[in-house]
Amino acid sequence: MFTTYDPQYASNMVEGVDTAFMVIFGISFFFLIGITAVMIWFIIRYRRNKHPKAIQVKDNPALEITWTVIPTILVMIMFYYGYIAFSPMRDVPSDARVVKTVAKMWSWEFEYPGNKLSSELVLPINEPVVLEMVSLDVVHSLFISAFRVKEDVVPGVTSYMWFIPERLGNYEILCTEYCGLNHSFMESVARIVTREQFDTWLDSIPAATNLDEGLVIMRNNACTGCHSMDGTKLVGPSFQGIFGRTETVLIDGTPTQVTVDSAYLYRSITDPDYEVAEGYNRGLMKSYKGVIQDKDIQTIVQFLMTLQKE
Repeated sequence: MFTTYDPQYASNMVEGVDTAFMVIFGISFFFLIGITAVMIWFIIRYRRNKHPKAIQVKDNPALEITWTVIPTILVMIMFYYGYIAFSPMRDVPSDARVVKTVAKMWSWEFEYPGNKLSSELVLPINEPVVLEMVSLDVVHSLFISAFRVKEDVVPGVTSYMWFIPERLGNYEILCTEYCGLNHSFMESVARIVTREQFDTWLDSIPAATNLDEGLVIMRNNACTGCHSMDGTKLVGPSFQGIFGRTETVLIDGTPTQVTVDSAYLYRSITDPDYEVAEGYNRGLMKSYKGVIQDKDIQTIVQFLMTLQKE
C-alpha cells in the first residue's frame, strides 16, 4: 500500500527535524559512552582493596565550573537546533491550501472546499498545505512520520499543522495518542500526486450534500465511531435494523426486555447508563443531553428507522 521512497525529502520539515534529532542523539550517545567509561575507570582506579580508607574530596572550583558550563553549552546547542526545526512549523504560509481534518474514534476524515470528504489525504506535490484539525470525541494525534510532522487533536480546540510535500508517493498516517479500543486501527494514507492528478481526483469527488441529515448529526457527534451501521460490533450496539428490535438491557443490574422505539433511543442518547444493552459496559458513552438538541435527536431517530436489518 505504501511506497518505499527514501523519506529524507518527503517534506520541507524533514531536514530540520532530522538535524535536531542527530545532534541530540549524538550528544546523548557521546555522554553515554563517556560516562560509562569513567564509571568503569573509577571502579578499577578506586576499588576498595587499593584504597581501603575513603577520603573526602571537596572544594574543586575548576571541576565544578567545568561540569556546569559544558552541560549548559550543550543544552543550549540542543535548544538551538530544536528551535530552528520547530519554529517553521508554526509559520504557516498565507497561500497554504486549507484541508479541514476531523479525528474521531477511530478514523480520519479530510474535508476539501465544496464540502468534499475523503478518508485519504490527497495533496499536490510542492504546494503548501495546512491541516485545521478538530476532534469529535477524545484526544487524538495525527502523525505522518515520513513528513516529520505530528500534532495532538484535542476536543474543543482547533489545532493545526502545515508542510510542503516534496516527493510523490503514499505515506502512512497514524494516530499516536491512545484513544480507545481500536486505536491501532486508526490509520490513513497521505497520497502525494501531481497537480493535474489532484485536480482530476478532486473533481471526481461528489459534494457531501445528499447525506441524510440524521447521519450528518451523528457523524458530527462521533456516534458512528462507536456504533456501526453494518452489524459490526464496536464499542456500542450496531445501528443496523435497531428500530423496533427487542433488546435485553440491564436496569440497575436487572435484565429487562425492551423494544427499541423513539422513547428508548431518546433515553439512550440523554441517559446512556440507565438502560445498558446486555454485553456492554456502563460509562462507555457520555450523556448528550444539552449537547444534541431534542429536534436533532428526532432527526436521528427518523434516520435510524430507515436502517433495516439485512
